Amino acid sequence: MQQTNPILLKGIQVYSEGILIENGFIKIIDGKIVEIGSTEELEKDNEFEVIELAGQYKAIPGLIDVHIHGVNGADTMDATKEALDTMVTALPKEGTTSFLATTMTQEGKQIENALLNAGQYIEKQQPTGKAEILGLHLEGPFVNPKRAGAQPIQHIIDPDLALFKEWQSLTKGNIKLVTLAPEQPGGLDMIRYLKANGIIASIGHTDATYDEVNEAIDAGANHITHLFNQMRGLHHREPGVVGAAFLRDELKAEIIVDGVHVRPEMVKLAFKQKQSEGLILITDSMRAKCLKNGKYDLGGQEVTVKNGKAVLEDGTLAGSILKLGHAVKNIISYTGCSLEDAIEMASVNPAKQLNIYDRKGSIAVGKDADIVILDEELEVYMTLCRGALAFKREENSK
Repeated sequence: MQQTNPILLKGIQVYSEGILIENGFIKIIDGKIVEIGSTEELEKDNEFEVIELAGQYKAIPGLIDVHIHGVNGADTMDATKEALDTMVTALPKEGTTSFLATTMTQEGKQIENALLNAGQYIEKQQPTGKAEILGLHLEGPFVNPKRAGAQPIQHIIDPDLALFKEWQSLTKGNIKLVTLAPEQPGGLDMIRYLKANGIIASIGHTDATYDEVNEAIDAGANHITHLFNQMRGLHHREPGVVGAAFLRDELKAEIIVDGVHVRPEMVKLAFKQKQSEGLILITDSMRAKCLKNGKYDLGGQEVTVKNGKAVLEDGTLAGSILKLGHAVKNIISYTGCSLEDAIEMASVNPAKQLNIYDRKGSIAVGKDADIVILDEELEVYMTLCRGALAFKREENSK
């Protein structure tokens, strides 16, 4: 990795692991956090580029989006280096410093092209000072056609372990999370294989019953794809996927907190049930994020974006245009939770799920300097990706 200049952030509130330093500093060398403390204890050191900020600014860990298809006109399924370049450049503006590039159900060759392109990018082309692609999230085609949502139904297939192994080989082992319907033929076998190989098995786009979800957990599933959306809901005689998500602590549940996919009251209910340790904030955003209202493509389907909502021709929700930084603000607004809780849901939990908490997910000595500076209104002011400045808001441009 290209080396970056030593940086000293000072005069800010630092949200470190388990503690808040009111007037703190962070020292960064070669993309890593080397020291954290109170500004009063700071000794003068001329080797650092000093970034001094007023005390109302807050330093939080970089946000990690484990479910994002696209942004700013680009999509993982475009299968081009240029599309991924666009994504890694745009995402730090919303506080996202790393993410899983997410595919969707499509004809097999299109999925293969996207996987091959992203795998090569991850292995050889990750730029410094941009958001980092941590791997791939394979959403479909191994889902239930009854719960297709915006996944093109004609390309949905049953879980196919031999095919998955081919695809994982194409990516050089970079598929890190797979959304599948465990009740479909071959579903449990695939979950067992994913678990044995350190890949997150996520229950999603599924009509599974409560009992079937419990079988999936026994096989190794530990994740729920976009809670409430495209799954069997909660019923007093059949708890469904939602009931299992609420009752089984083994499951971390993604949630799209845009006020569109899930009503604020239901977000609050989910938070009361799962608490901050049980939820993961995601965007599930599509290429229209950061662009104007209009018509866009999603997997060969026309999507209309208007007034913060993206829908297919029949009115089906088609991903979001949510920014992860806004999801942090929304979860605090909807539930009354603390910023520390929101950090756990947007940074800590995804890092732990991906087994990278030793290097990402919190502000701690020895970890990557993925840091977001928020202003007093919790809007993103500045983002550092692995110690390099990736975004700084121009004054008067909020």
